[in-house]
Amino acid sequence: MLAVLPEFGLAALAAIVLALDLMWPESRRRNIALVSGVGLGILALLPLIIYPGSELTPAGLYWGGMVRYDSLAQIFKVMVLAAAAITSLMSIDVKGIGTKGEFYLILIVSSLGMTLMAGAADLIMVFLALETTSIPLYILAGFKRGDERSMESGMKYFLFGSFASAIMLYGLSLLFGFTGQTNVYQIAEYLNTEAFSGNPIPVLGAMLLIVVGFGFKISAVPFHFWTPDVYEGAPTPVTAFLSVASKAASFALLVRFFIVVFPASLEIGGAEIQNFWVQLMIAFAVISMTLGNLVALAQKNIKRLLAYSSIAQAGYTLVGVAAIQSATVQGQADAVASVGFYMFMYVFTNLLAFAVVVLFSEATGSETIADLAGLSRRSPWLALMMTIALLSLAGVPPAAGFVGKFFLFRAAVQSDLTWLAIFGVLNSIVALYYYLVVIKVMYVDRSADEDKPIPVSRPYGWVMAITAVLVILIGTVAVQPVFEWAVESARSLFA
Repeated sequence: MLAVLPEFGLAALAAIVLALDLMWPESRRRNIALVSGVGLGILALLPLIIYPGSELTPAGLYWGGMVRYDSLAQIFKVMVLAAAAITSLMSIDVKGIGTKGEFYLILIVSSLGMTLMAGAADLIMVFLALETTSIPLYILAGFKRGDERSMESGMKYFLFGSFASAIMLYGLSLLFGFTGQTNVYQIAEYLNTEAFSGNPIPVLGAMLLIVVGFGFKISAVPFHFWTPDVYEGAPTPVTAFLSVASKAASFALLVRFFIVVFPASLEIGGAEIQNFWVQLMIAFAVISMTLGNLVALAQKNIKRLLAYSSIAQAGYTLVGVAAIQSATVQGQADAVASVGFYMFMYVFTNLLAFAVVVLFSEATGSETIADLAGLSRRSPWLALMMTIALLSLAGVPPAAGFVGKFFLFRAAVQSDLTWLAIFGVLNSIVALYYYLVVIKVMYVDRSADEDKPIPVSRPYGWVMAITAVLVILIGTVAVQPVFEWAVESARSLFA
């Protein structure tokens, strides 16, 4: 029970939110956002208090092997729950969703799916967790029923997501058909035995189908088609949650799945399976970084810019995934740790950026970058918060993004992928340009509305203060403890 305590907590919180939505009059339903945010924040602390490896809760497989309870699941559960808590507070004053109790209910259910993704150790749990995550997100993307853009984004996300899920399910079913196992650890053991002396081609085919599903979830090119339109059309708090929580949970599952099912020791028909999927990750990293950054240069809408930035960020993270090809266990652990650290940093950085976008768009009705002109004079704190977020995404010290990219590229160099690290650095330089353009618009360009300040409510103030402080702390004094936590989580994967 303790191994899945956050999941039980989410189920209880969902019931509480549903009851409050039924009992409270509409005038009080704004407080549901506070209940949801505080509840999710408390649940985010549970994996830190009841941690794997103690006598009370030893790490291992639980619930019939469906769930793996270890430090890797712990760190990603904290990310997901923290992101959900911040998103709830960000939604409190948004027209059309702030007083809708069902919005927070659906958000909590999606978070439940993501926490299960972080520890899924069985093909059935993998797919159930993915769908428990995805179906609520389809609804959230199209939540504003009177907004054509929101309805369109929800439908596009649903169609693309359903197609990707079907392809992935076909790959999972083939993998089960080849091995007769559903537990990912047992699949790896069976593939490594003499009982399986199969041709590598069918296994590689199943792997490719599974990669399609993961590629869609993390917005990697060429499975990124949905990202700009969905990010632009969905309610901004939903975009924020989708861009960080779903991506973090997907990377947790991706790393666990491929390292466990297709480890370095596995050879089928004389072919090293790990080498095949690592080369795929390298290719996805290169094209995701390049296309994401180049197309972002031409964007006029801040949400579309952040969408293409998200595609590029997926490319950077895949550099760490590719570095898993290291010849030593320590090198592999460092690679996984770099992915965990980067996702931890990215969650708070992107949420900070979107918090500013929410406030600005709600006050002005615009999401155009040009309309951010004079923001430093209309609201100096908002401009400062956006600057911190953009500099972190660009990888400029002392923000956390610099340290995150350093760990990713160092892992690549240690795995003899120096050229990929250099490619990532060059892409970071390209990205710096379009981030600086937004900062220039806020601080240099003039606007006729500079005498109209943008109000900031207390929940938004807390959201921005907490995320901004964390972005700076993770990039400075908290680097070592957070990275050591990420390393510990990575080692649990190889235990």
